[in-house]
Amino acid sequence: MSYQKPVLELNTRPQPGPRSPERAEAVTAGEDYGTHLLENQLRVGDFVKIQRAFEPPEPSKITCMSREEFMQTMPEVVGWGSEEDYGKLFDRVDVTRDGFINWDKLNTFMLLSLYEKDEHMKATVVPQWKDLEFLAGKHKDTIQNVVFLRSLSRYLTISKEGLVGFWDENLKLQETFPITSDVMKLKHLWVTSLVSLENVNKVAVALTSKEICFYDLLSSEELSCQYKLQGLKAAPICMHYWYDPGDANTSVLSFGDVTGKVQAIVFTAASISLFESPGNVCEDEEATVIINWAELLSGNHKCCHVLQHKLHRGDWVRQVMYSASLEAIISSTTSNASTVVLAWREKPKKVLKMTSFNIDQGIHAFDYHSRLNLIATAGINNKVCLWNPYVVSKPAGVLWGHSASIIAVQFFVERKQLFSFSQDKVLRLWDVQHQLSIQRIACAFPQIQDFQCLFHFDEARGRLFISCNNQLALLAMQSEISRRVRSHEKAVTCVLYSSLLRQVISSDAGSTVSFWMIDTGQKIKQFTSCHGNAEISSMALDANETRLLTGSTDGTIKVWDFSGFCHHTLIVGQDGAVEILQILVLKKTILVTGWQRAITVFRPQNFKQFFIQPEVWKGGVQHQDDILCAAFSPPQILATGSYDGEIVLWNNSTENAHHVLHPKYQTLVKSQPDSKPQRCLSAGNSCSIRLQADQACRGPWSIQVDTEGNHAVTRLCFLEARKNIAATGGSNLVSCGGSGYVRFWDTFKKQLQAEFVAHNGVGPIIMCTDKLNRYLTTGDLDGRLKIWNIEEYCLNSSERRIAEAPPLLRSFQPHEDRISSLAMCEVGGCVLVLSSSADGSVCVTGICDTPVCIFGQAKHWNIENYLFLPERDTDLEEGDVQKKEVRAIPVFSKEKSCLEPKEHSPLSKEITDDSTYQLRPCEDINLVMNYKERNSYMKITQELSSGEAVQQAPSVFRLLHVGSLRELPVVCKPAFLLDPEQYFRAEAPDDHPPSPELPALSEILKSVFDEKNLFPKDILDRERKAKQLCQETSCEMKIRRNKKQL
Repeated sequence: MSYQKPVLELNTRPQPGPRSPERAEAVTAGEDYGTHLLENQLRVGDFVKIQRAFEPPEPSKITCMSREEFMQTMPEVVGWGSEEDYGKLFDRVDVTRDGFINWDKLNTFMLLSLYEKDEHMKATVVPQWKDLEFLAGKHKDTIQNVVFLRSLSRYLTISKEGLVGFWDENLKLQETFPITSDVMKLKHLWVTSLVSLENVNKVAVALTSKEICFYDLLSSEELSCQYKLQGLKAAPICMHYWYDPGDANTSVLSFGDVTGKVQAIVFTAASISLFESPGNVCEDEEATVIINWAELLSGNHKCCHVLQHKLHRGDWVRQVMYSASLEAIISSTTSNASTVVLAWREKPKKVLKMTSFNIDQGIHAFDYHSRLNLIATAGINNKVCLWNPYVVSKPAGVLWGHSASIIAVQFFVERKQLFSFSQDKVLRLWDVQHQLSIQRIACAFPQIQDFQCLFHFDEARGRLFISCNNQLALLAMQSEISRRVRSHEKAVTCVLYSSLLRQVISSDAGSTVSFWMIDTGQKIKQFTSCHGNAEISSMALDANETRLLTGSTDGTIKVWDFSGFCHHTLIVGQDGAVEILQILVLKKTILVTGWQRAITVFRPQNFKQFFIQPEVWKGGVQHQDDILCAAFSPPQILATGSYDGEIVLWNNSTENAHHVLHPKYQTLVKSQPDSKPQRCLSAGNSCSIRLQADQACRGPWSIQVDTEGNHAVTRLCFLEARKNIAATGGSNLVSCGGSGYVRFWDTFKKQLQAEFVAHNGVGPIIMCTDKLNRYLTTGDLDGRLKIWNIEEYCLNSSERRIAEAPPLLRSFQPHEDRISSLAMCEVGGCVLVLSSSADGSVCVTGICDTPVCIFGQAKHWNIENYLFLPERDTDLEEGDVQKKEVRAIPVFSKEKSCLEPKEHSPLSKEITDDSTYQLRPCEDINLVMNYKERNSYMKITQELSSGEAVQQAPSVFRLLHVGSLRELPVVCKPAFLLDPEQYFRAEAPDDHPPSPELPALSEILKSVFDEKNLFPKDILDRERKAKQLCQETSCEMKIRRNKKQL
């Protein structure tokens, strides 16, 4: 849940008693709701021990313990806690004072305690909101209703003039059309209300023409009117619909009119038909069936009947609701007499029993909470009253705080909180249990004296809709991670690891880049507003890891050094902003892919100005759909994946495509001499040059459009560690994407060798591998990670496509939202997994069951405590053990990096001497660490070279023959070395006085030397200022940390 503690604190290691520092810190820093109680300090392992203590010797018997037995046994079984604490726990469990308890009794008590604690935490959590956003619509009159259509996964809005708007789940307006095609009729009627009939996929619309129209959402037309209820005595102005989730046939449509009458239609066969069709109806399925209200009242329709009352005595019914838990119809008016009326159903008699509340000055609206059994009323007298439905004399509570008339109330059901909105456009959130206002928000609406307001809270999606006449505003809840550590304030979009700096680099949707130490999790520095307010969608490092490239949704890529200076800006979208999905930095080119069908190329050797325009990609457009990702394998293989599932293989040197891979087909790309090369990505335009012969050779599968993205390729990765794959066969390319599939390809034989579902039913996934291609990490939209062992997977060619998945090493959920980026790195000889998520966190963990650490948490970690070298397998033979020991030693990866020169990066050719010496404190620490590691490496290499454990050196020079060195020829020494006195001796003059002897040190030493006498003053002043600055910085950090905790 969103209010749990950080994952790091959920440690599974053995813990001491409740007086340990770790437990005390958890209590003071986190929850204070009953943390002093023993049951809130017990862990899962402790409950397992207690359960074993209650296990009976025979299955048919039940073990019970008295208070004395429980006090004596539990401290020994659990291993911590005093007898007094367990005695108090016994007293809380033994509510009935039986003098004994068993495991069932203790288990029931714990479940009830956790439920109470959970409810308390929900009620006290204050939601955080994003900025108020006005939605761009086409309504010209007052918006009457906003509903969410589950069957279509879309929002529907309707305004008074009869204009219907359909919005997608991201609240982008898709289409609008009038409720009826009769223009003359629209001029003479208003829409008063709309409700969704979810169980039958219909909507009901109330009109001032004294009609209720029922529209079918699944019809071939835009909105087909299936039923029209006519003959009402007055115009209905409010409606409510309820259906039984367990029985789709049972439903109730209630509505109130301008004469104070409340009426309800009770449907008994709704899933079959709402009304019975007249005998003279035509056979046209699209024709509207006219239903007469008098026929309903007379009982001619066997599938429904009518309930009604007139207790409001002529006052307009402002709101109506049917409550299944009360089995009553609740209605309200603005009158002070019979303000709220409850019409209780008596099912056998089909009559209503009436009770009413009289509220001074009347109310505008109400809401009912079934679990709390409370009715909240929005009073015209600036008060929110809470009523018990069975007590009409006085309210159970009154909420004070508004300074204007309250026009809307709605319960936050899950948290048992209450929203209220007043005439002065002030929104308040109330804690119902304590009857206190816990949040106040002033909405920035236009200053209009006379306005009509719509208030609707979509609890399932955390969206609050507020309308002011024809303007619709959205107040969206932020992701509920208030008790979870956040690495960024906004959603994290990308994560990288710099082996040169030993730092993790992350970016977010707020155009911020942060640098973290991998060893401790401490933030080193942060770049803000890198692309203004635009989201950073991708990042990359150059070959030397001295330049950082950030791509943004504004259509630009910026080249940064690590001091925060921007050297170049690459213009990707010439016609406007484009979405940059990946930046691929190669030896001589920078390739950019976005939500388009073309590849954009930049050549760093031509970076002579600040703003850089893209150059020509010679291969033109070869994809039929938008490119989502790319990967490169030296020396010249380039692969690009698109939304339709195609993987195009290119020759990076000639920039020409030669093969197309797809799960359903593999084809050869024909040469296109007449096609012109395409330039960069353009906003809103996709290049579509394609030979028809090329499309025809791809077969019928290429014609089918994958609108759902089931084959979409979101990530590509070459398995470069598999060197001899061309000769032995096997897979050297991995792809993943839509429907959770992971596929292994052989690019030499151009065939798909294996595919399996890594994540089932969660949509598209992403992935990454380590440098040695031993592990594959996949992440999904739910925040779940899976780590697979692919070291022995698809190594040999096979005629049969493999459907079995590789061994799954670990499956866990470190994030609460979509995983946006993955990376794997090697630290201390162990492989680590870095993940970023839309929940604002960046996590690091190991391959095995190691704890998950979150960058940004208050308590820093030591990465060495979480890394463990691979254990030896005693079942292996001696030779295998020796080879495995060599592979487990981390120094070989460092040896390889020292021996092999780094690839030259064109982006770093302009580095000056000033930028070379801009060291930060984290780099000073790494210098000492590297020095120690170098010494330990020298010792280990000497030991290995003296023995015979190393059979093959794991470097690229292992095939070179190293023989004995040739003997050097004899070199004759020059004459000035054989007789130096002849060349360099000089005779001293006779009259030169002898040099005086120096006095002894003990004779002239008068005082003890100190550092003031040994070093110059400027060096000492510099050191003193540095110490003073360090002390001031540490004090400021402590003050900031204390303020954050408060």
